[in-house]
Amino acid sequence: MEEDLASRLYGLAWWATPRLPDPVAALVFGSAAAAMRWSGAGGMHQLRVNLAQVLGQAADSPAVTSAAARGVHSYLRYWREFFGLSGWSRDRIRDAVVFESLDRVAAARDAGRGVVLALPHSGNWDLAGAALVLNGHRFTTVAQRLRPERLYQRFVSHRAELGAEVLPADETRRTVTTLMQRLRAGEVVCLVADRDTSGAGIGVRFCDAPATFPAGPAQLALRTGAALLPASLWYDGPLLRIRIHPEIVPGGDTATRARVAAMTQELADVFTGAVRRHPHDWHVLQPVWPAAVSRAGPRTHC
Repeated sequence: MEEDLASRLYGLAWWATPRLPDPVAALVFGSAAAAMRWSGAGGMHQLRVNLAQVLGQAADSPAVTSAAARGVHSYLRYWREFFGLSGWSRDRIRDAVVFESLDRVAAARDAGRGVVLALPHSGNWDLAGAALVLNGHRFTTVAQRLRPERLYQRFVSHRAELGAEVLPADETRRTVTTLMQRLRAGEVVCLVADRDTSGAGIGVRFCDAPATFPAGPAQLALRTGAALLPASLWYDGPLLRIRIHPEIVPGGDTATRARVAAMTQELADVFTGAVRRHPHDWHVLQPVWPAAVSRAGPRTHC
């Protein structure tokens, strides 16, 4: 019953958002953000816990309160843009996105290498992907399978319309094989890489606390010779900015697992800097640091 309701609500958002004038859509989603903010619903408590760790302050501190208040509006902006993207022209997508150092992707591909773009849950990764395609870099990505199945297929179709090939995370062997094929063919793979959902991730220090990150980005780069390029995303007024960071280069004469661990820690270091520069644009409303829960304190509104 809940899955069916969720599917209907998503369907309504997909139908209505592209048809709404931009100011009206902004008002609707801004009102939803305000409701989340004052009710504490929709993961707001966890957002405060996460931002407390990012900022190194208590969950009820003024800095965290301010970041969480801005963060929920940034999060709902993501959803407004996501549902509305099917109505955006190519020019509008191009005008909304500014890349920094996108030539790093082109340089790796020109050298015959694939590219693993690893990014955090910041800004709008779907808009970033659409802009990446318009810049000549079609890509493959992975998504968690949602329930009901028709909702998952709607997400896949939506992202395919933007130019992305989406593979299911739960079909591990087939998905990894396909990703390796794409990379060995000199193509681009984009992976959101700041939260491990497999239970088999790599231990890292992220924002000064132990966490786990998925091993996939580093493993794929090592196994295929692809360039592992971190990316960071944030909103700058009406624009989405995307920075492509320098390649994370594998270490030398160490075991494969140690090289994967070292590369993943470098990725965590890049993400730490990126998230701390723009904490309100980091959209993670699920637990990241097991130890952070004990620091959370009482639930409060932001």
